[in-house]
Amino acid sequence: MCGIVGVIGNQDATQVLLRGLERLEYRGYDSAGLYVNDQQGHDHLIKRVGRIRVLSEALDETVSGTMGIGHTRWATNGRPTTANAHPHVSNDERFFLVHNGVITNAAALRDAYLQDVDLVSDTDTEVVVQLIAALARTGLTAKVALQQTLGLVEGSYAFALVDRLDPATLYVAKNQSPLLIGLGDHFNVVTSDALAMLDQTDRFVALQDGDLVTLTADTVTIEQLDGTPVVRPAHTVVLNDGDAEKGPYPYYMLKEINEQPAVMRRLVARYTDAAGQIQLPAALMRTLQTADRLYIVAAGTSYHAGLVGAPLFEQLAGVPTEVHLASEFGYHQPLLSAHPVFIFLSQSGETADIRQVLVKVKAQGHPTLTITNVETSTLAREADHFLTLAAGPEIAVASTKAYTAQIALEALVAKALGAAQGRAAAADFDVVHQLSLAASGQQTLIEEADVLHAAARDLFATTRNAFFIGRGVDHAVSLEAALKLKEISYVQAEGFAAGELKHGTIALIEQETPVVAFITDPLTAAHTRSNAEEVAARGAKVFRIAAHDLARPDDQLQLPPIDARLSPLLTIIAGQLMAYYTSLDRGYDVDRPRNLAKSVTVE
Repeated sequence: MCGIVGVIGNQDATQVLLRGLERLEYRGYDSAGLYVNDQQGHDHLIKRVGRIRVLSEALDETVSGTMGIGHTRWATNGRPTTANAHPHVSNDERFFLVHNGVITNAAALRDAYLQDVDLVSDTDTEVVVQLIAALARTGLTAKVALQQTLGLVEGSYAFALVDRLDPATLYVAKNQSPLLIGLGDHFNVVTSDALAMLDQTDRFVALQDGDLVTLTADTVTIEQLDGTPVVRPAHTVVLNDGDAEKGPYPYYMLKEINEQPAVMRRLVARYTDAAGQIQLPAALMRTLQTADRLYIVAAGTSYHAGLVGAPLFEQLAGVPTEVHLASEFGYHQPLLSAHPVFIFLSQSGETADIRQVLVKVKAQGHPTLTITNVETSTLAREADHFLTLAAGPEIAVASTKAYTAQIALEALVAKALGAAQGRAAAADFDVVHQLSLAASGQQTLIEEADVLHAAARDLFATTRNAFFIGRGVDHAVSLEAALKLKEISYVQAEGFAAGELKHGTIALIEQETPVVAFITDPLTAAHTRSNAEEVAARGAKVFRIAAHDLARPDDQLQLPPIDARLSPLLTIIAGQLMAYYTSLDRGYDVDRPRNLAKSVTVE
């Protein structure tokens, strides 16, 4: 979603902001802008629709300063236009504001306080900056005007505010939208994602809801809205700055697909000891053992990972497990068991729908575990327990390595829980060996990229729609493979339980309709093959991906050996690569598909 960067006390503020915005491109955006001030009476506001390079081309050597704020916008209120781009400026040109989130009572505030103010944009953000200016004109200081505004607004926000009359100070506020303060040597930065400012500092303070921060080049003062001072700990973000670079790869997505074998090995190394025994926090294990039912709550790709993980918890640990879409659960909570434990899956750890559920169930007194790729994220901080995916930065909008990392970590947790409860099924499942096989198998499939490229060209080069079918975990993979294809190539792709084709969907099969069939479940392999033959008889072009011990000579792709329960760690590699090459061949931006954002921080 939208991204925020800010800096105060750096002589090269323009370039700091521009580089930060470039590092936020992966989050998705439609316009960008920045405001810089040299603290000597000169300032500049530049906004453009389109890519960061368009903004960069609009800058020259005169656009310089020692402090400033920048923003990448993903349209929520108002179309992508220069007027709607951030930063927004008050009519008296005193205040400049960038904002992530959604102000739900913006219209009411406009009607109540700004009837005499001409608004130039369609955004909720401009309402806020005009309200701050209106309050300041009554004689309030900038900080008090901001405080009073925060007491009036409803919704989610991460704000960074500059007062042109006091350019030595930067004001920051947060509620339900991520925001970090980066600590430097005689300078400080603001960012919605640590990755954007890693070239400036590795020490970050994660703000909490209700925080109001006053920044200078040398000080960071954090208060609650009532003025009560608070102290937030600083954390060192351990990340190789080069991890966020493409290196020799043309796109981040291809790089991240190729990193998956290393992620499997990294998870094993992180969560097992020298003897290969799984090591999880004792407090987490005690919590998990109290569960009479597990509730996995997620969205998008993470939801699909949950569908793969649920049978692992049931089969290995003997705990009934449900998987829910966060956007549905938040408003339509089902009847819960007596002793539920909630597991939240999120790549970014900032997914607004999931956080809504986390807050709700914590208020109900239920224990929570977040599994995410970002240790400093809101979901990681606010849950009772946290486990990192340790997958490294995932920049491409379409998630790849976070998905397989989630499945692998679910397997490790399910095995540990089953072993702690003395389950024979867990004792018989060597998860460390299976994840080693997964890493090797993924590498084998990655090395067959040319085969999958040819398959993608044959299946999807000109089609408007496509189907992925399977049963059991193959159905879960069908959903994810279809999502990958539709996300980045805009093919209307659907994943179906293979047995449901005859109950209506087969009516959509026409001559040359592409159908990818996953066949890794020993119980239903023959049935899925029959379903594949049914659609082939009606003209479909079928591509079969089969497990090593279930494959037939005419199957187009045979998987390396792996336990069927973890076959999604392999089958999805084929789905990811076919989606990648389809998007590439169609001439699209693989990493930044239209209308999508990496981190969905609004409901």
